[in-house]
Amino acid sequence: MTLTAKHRIAILLHEGIRGHHGKTGLAFLRYSEASVVAVIDARCAGESLVELTGISRDVPIVASVAEALAYHPEVLLIGIAPSGGKLPEAWWKEIEQGVEAGLSLVNGLHTPVASRFANLQPGQWIWDIRQEPEGLTICTGKARSLSCQRILTVGTDMAVGKMSASLELHRAALRRGIKAQFMATGQGGLMISGQGIPLDAIRVDFAAGAVEQTVLNLGKECDLLIIEGQGSLLHPGSTATLPLLRGSQPTGLILVHRVRQEHIRDLPDFIIPPLPEAIRLYETVASAGGTFGQVKVKAIALNTFHLDVQTAKRAIQETQQLTGLPCTDAVRFGADSFLDVF
Repeated sequence: MTLTAKHRIAILLHEGIRGHHGKTGLAFLRYSEASVVAVIDARCAGESLVELTGISRDVPIVASVAEALAYHPEVLLIGIAPSGGKLPEAWWKEIEQGVEAGLSLVNGLHTPVASRFANLQPGQWIWDIRQEPEGLTICTGKARSLSCQRILTVGTDMAVGKMSASLELHRAALRRGIKAQFMATGQGGLMISGQGIPLDAIRVDFAAGAVEQTVLNLGKECDLLIIEGQGSLLHPGSTATLPLLRGSQPTGLILVHRVRQEHIRDLPDFIIPPLPEAIRLYETVASAGGTFGQVKVKAIALNTFHLDVQTAKRAIQETQQLTGLPCTDAVRFGADSFLDVF
């Protein structure tokens, strides 16, 4: 399914604008072509979305689904992903109000909800994104046979901007006239692009195979396939990066890092190594000692959202000197410089 400009969307984003669990909804605001008519966040109601987020959309922030109905949405999109995917009961009541009012629902949480709403109106629908595709097999490394460049974003932690860097690279490639495709691997990317897989909904034995199938399908239609990264090899709770490396058989990697982050978020005992060591780690695992060829990190995508512009530019220059690789904040400054290294 693809959400297009004809869809009028209200995004449920309670405590997600100022918090850290609203990246799905904020990315949708930044990159989707759909018409967003209201953002729902009780903590930020009445404030400016542009001033709060830097996203150049003039969309009102309201306190509840009931208030959002005044802007005539057709679809309610759950744009928040709390730890464990569990929403407070009060928020579920708002979702129920929206469905009862006739809104269709986009649900990116781990728990499917279609069975919760039995009596939909004509034309109303529910999209439970995290559903395992059918017909899966184990990975066989066939993506190596593709002629296209396959660039996978990888990270020093979860939620550092891998999807944003991937989408910015895709935009830059299209502007340059390159035949490029973006392959989503999580709920946010799927909401935006409509093509890919919900990797964390797939059983581990078939995860790399699911990546491979999708890469083979999309890779035949392009010269550059940009694969959205998930998780991190450095995070003790992450299992998503390895199947992406195996299934996509990448021709290159882009390492994504949040400037000044020294340890895994919420896990201070797990230190992020210097970037040259992180680069060596990813290249070693991706290449598997040469079994999968010599896979290199081609560029560094920095997340500098928390820095002023001049400090961000200094961090980019320092990182280029440290790693010897092209470096930028793709969201702030664009990803055009990455295209010259593939």
